Amino acid sequence: MIDTWILTWLVFLPVLGGLAVLLLPERRAAWIRWWTLLVTTVTFLLSLHLWFHWDSSTASMQFTQSAPWIPALGIGYSVGVDGISLLMVLLTTFLMPITVLSGWSAIGERVRAYYFFLLLLEGGMVGVFVATDLFLFYVFWEAMLIPMYFLIGIWGGRRRIYAAVKFFLYTMVGSLLMLAAILYLVVQHQQLTGSWSFELAAILSTPIEGRPEMLAFGAFALAFAIKVPIFPLHTWLPDAHVEAPTAGSVVLAGVLLKMGTYGFLRFCLPLFPAAWAAATPLFMVLAVVGIIYGALVAMAQDDVKKLVAYSSVSHLGFVMLGLFALNGRGISGGILQMVGHGLSTGALFLLVGMIYERRHTRMISDYGGIARVMPQFTFVFLVTTLASIGLPGLSGFVGEFLILLGAFQVSKLAAALAATGVVLGAVYMLWLVQRVFFGPIRHEENRTLRDLVPREWILLLPLLLLMLWIGLYPKPFLSRMEASVSHLLVQSGVEQVDTPPAHASSTWEGE
Repeated sequence: MIDTWILTWLVFLPVLGGLAVLLLPERRAAWIRWWTLLVTTVTFLLSLHLWFHWDSSTASMQFTQSAPWIPALGIGYSVGVDGISLLMVLLTTFLMPITVLSGWSAIGERVRAYYFFLLLLEGGMVGVFVATDLFLFYVFWEAMLIPMYFLIGIWGGRRRIYAAVKFFLYTMVGSLLMLAAILYLVVQHQQLTGSWSFELAAILSTPIEGRPEMLAFGAFALAFAIKVPIFPLHTWLPDAHVEAPTAGSVVLAGVLLKMGTYGFLRFCLPLFPAAWAAATPLFMVLAVVGIIYGALVAMAQDDVKKLVAYSSVSHLGFVMLGLFALNGRGISGGILQMVGHGLSTGALFLLVGMIYERRHTRMISDYGGIARVMPQFTFVFLVTTLASIGLPGLSGFVGEFLILLGAFQVSKLAAALAATGVVLGAVYMLWLVQRVFFGPIRHEENRTLRDLVPREWILLLPLLLLMLWIGLYPKPFLSRMEASVSHLLVQSGVEQVDTPPAHASSTWEGE
């Protein structure tokens, strides 16, 4: 029974918890905080059932549940997870209690609405990763925009309205085109089979070819590319990150950006293999440009939060490079890099939020020498920085290493150029550490800064341990995705999972 209903509980328990928050009086802020923490913690504990009862020998969807929703149109409530979506669900449920704790003292106004939107957001994000019906996927994809819009627009910084509207409009444009493509696929399926169905497995059984496939792929790819975001569609990201409250930044970096890369794997590759092959050179170029561009722009920032935001453009460029390498190492590395980036960058945004609460400034020039007064904070920030830049033994290294191996099979030039992003990442992150934490104390306000308190250690310690676990022993993570990655490559027409497709090297020939 629990295997059948577990995903439904993971989706709707946060939603029900959010509705319950609305019944609590606003003056009972402490009750609201503790209730939200309880709901998100129980949701995470429930999600561990997926990890401990996972069958790594099969590529099939597991923990599935289906029920008719709008039978006349072939729309159903259909959910399931495979090795690709498993880690994304666990990452989401793992980060949410941490985000709740991150706003424990920072959010003092409209507390009830804040935690309502946070719980609603968790339900929508989990729904995106477990939906196997295209209509259901689209509903969750759109639904999670609403709470994030309000989180940025109400509890964000000085330019919060601008950032929230920009985030919403960018995502909405891509989503509407994706909806049009979904409807086209369903109509084509109905014309060929005589029955209506939005189920992904059914759509896969009636593939399209030629120009319609290219157009449909373009619609899906644009929606996902905006969410990643891929250069040059990235301009909404720094504004959203900088203006969002700490919890919003953590969720954006940890989960929402991964929805784009997940969408490419879940939908674009199996539904449009020929279009994927044709578009591979373009996306490899954009991935490499994003890696280098994101690193260079991050290096030029004077705002700590904006620097970390631009680093995400670079890190997600690595993920896209791994996916479009279209081999086992590249895709597995890309998925693991999604998790590693969610942990390290989420932790960096938490740390930036902590120091902002103390100093009420994010300007790098306002700091300097604070390692003397905040040694614990400095230690955690440095470890997280090393994970972000891919130090061996920490989470960022394994994903980047597999991505570069996979890219090297396809193109030595692409891998070499991407590797410069690793070097540039070390430059801007270590330079940031040097300017903020070391040297003389230039501002008297920094002499009285408080070091980490127990609540903040509770936030950060699980992230540090998981970064260390993935860096030292990634096998449990890789083994759970292996069968699904191999099956995906078979679906795409790659007969041997570690053989690079010939089409992927066309742009990079001659190196």
